[in-house]
Amino acid sequence: MTSLSDFSAIGINGSEIDLSTYDGDVVLVVNTASQCGFTPQYQGLQKLQDEYADRGFTVLGFPCDQFGNQEPGDEAEIQGFCERNFGVTFPLFAKIDVKGEGAHPLFRWLTSEKGGVLGDKVKWNFTKFLVNRDGEVVGRYAPTTKPEKIAGDLEKTLGS
Repeated sequence: MTSLSDFSAIGINGSEIDLSTYDGDVVLVVNTASQCGFTPQYQGLQKLQDEYADRGFTVLGFPCDQFGNQEPGDEAEIQGFCERNFGVTFPLFAKIDVKGEGAHPLFRWLTSEKGGVLGDKVKWNFTKFLVNRDGEVVGRYAPTTKPEKIAGDLEKTLGS
């Protein structure tokens, strides 16, 4: 598998989504959690979505409960929380694992394409991967990197 479009995932509503739906778009893939110290980043992610959607950009949120049990709710609770507290309109997916033997194939691929400072695995919630219009991973950002700090790279990746 060599591109974002080679993968699919279960949407927050339970239906399978072929990620080729985003062919030609710039995508920011983020593993998320509702009870994390970084949870307020949802607001910044939504701002990026609002600012750049008309240029072919979208955020894809993948809830994960592997870090400190910070995403304990079910999909309906997660979606409600994100909409109610942060006005999230970007696509959210069903909870997945992003590390270990049960890691979703998408995250195995993302981490193999762009390793982190201490190796390939995702270390915490709100790790972000920037994917260009060709479906290639062109950036990886730590959980501490606020979404607004990605705007410059996003502008370059979107082009004119």
